[in-house]
Amino acid sequence: MNDIPLSPIDYVFTGAGSIPITFAFFYPHPLDQTLLWKGLSETIQFFPLVESRLAKTGEKDYSFRVSEGDLAIETRVSDQSFAESRAIGRYVSPVDSSEGHLLSRASLTTTPDGSVFAISISHALVDGFSYFHFLSSWARACRGERILPPVLGREGVPSDLGNLGKPVTSRTLLEHCGLFLADRRNPQPGGTDREERIFLSKDRLREMLEEAKHDQPDALFSENDVVTAWLWKKFLPHWVQGSDDLDVYVTCPVDSRRIYKILSRHYFGCGLCFASVSTRLGHLQQASLGELALRVNGAVHKVNNDFASRSMRTLAQFRGQQGLAAMEHIHAKHPAHGLIVTNLTRMPIQDLDFGAGAPADILFHSDVSGSAALLPGENGIGIAVLHPPILV
Repeated sequence: MNDIPLSPIDYVFTGAGSIPITFAFFYPHPLDQTLLWKGLSETIQFFPLVESRLAKTGEKDYSFRVSEGDLAIETRVSDQSFAESRAIGRYVSPVDSSEGHLLSRASLTTTPDGSVFAISISHALVDGFSYFHFLSSWARACRGERILPPVLGREGVPSDLGNLGKPVTSRTLLEHCGLFLADRRNPQPGGTDREERIFLSKDRLREMLEEAKHDQPDALFSENDVVTAWLWKKFLPHWVQGSDDLDVYVTCPVDSRRIYKILSRHYFGCGLCFASVSTRLGHLQQASLGELALRVNGAVHKVNNDFASRSMRTLAQFRGQQGLAAMEHIHAKHPAHGLIVTNLTRMPIQDLDFGAGAPADILFHSDVSGSAALLPGENGIGIAVLHPPILV
């Protein structure tokens, strides 16, 4: 397979602090290692990019270069049950999205109470949709079912640096891309003292939605709008120390496959745009849930085809002006006083049946301080929050 160029958004997830997508899935019944290997060998024929590395093809360009046969399933044995050891680092190390490193890593750990299957894939290579498209296809192969082929080609997705034009500033990146320009990213892996799990039952979610609609009766809120607003109001006043007129931000990744006309619905890659909105710290503390949800909703709905196209062009222009190293200065959330909320509640967990049933539990890894991931839960949603190490 020939080298495939990165799209402009892919470069945001290269180098330091590149936020690989990393999960561990617990199965109460042992997984068959031979069956996993067989399923992988069939699936990788449709998803060859999973076995790729970043290769520098120019002063300011990378490509995905396939290294056929390089993705292995590391086997481990643990004397602790999954319930006793929920540190994801015991099962898999997140991949390094830099030149020459394999962009995927998988492991199978045998525990006293079952199996833990864990996989980390570079965010430059996949977003949540593509990550689970690959995994659910692997599971289908293990069950002897047909795989839905992905769209691998980048036809129409901008890859050249375009017209360099005026310098891209931090304000331009925020307005055109919903992203932030600051110091070089400094990943700070989570620890049990900084991680928090929250569960919101269906009844509680219904109450929150009713509260928001009562305040804004004409608004059409999604559940995600309301939960994001609730998290923004709950955590930012505790994470940020400053005057009431300090701007505080919340960012929502948006899958652009549904709005960016040049992307296929089955595009395998990172198809994200970012919706960011701010308010003053003093106002955040006083604002109603409905008002904040309305602001989140408005920001998300501004992410349309024109926004996605402009975002791609701006990121390519920035790389052309500043080079590859400068991409490590782009942040998906405001690094000092922001929150990023990723909605993963639609993950096809039940589809991840590799021959021994669906997983009974999951772990999600994040190295982004000030982040929250919405995860599917029984009769509600789970929220994994990674607090900043210190108040800023």
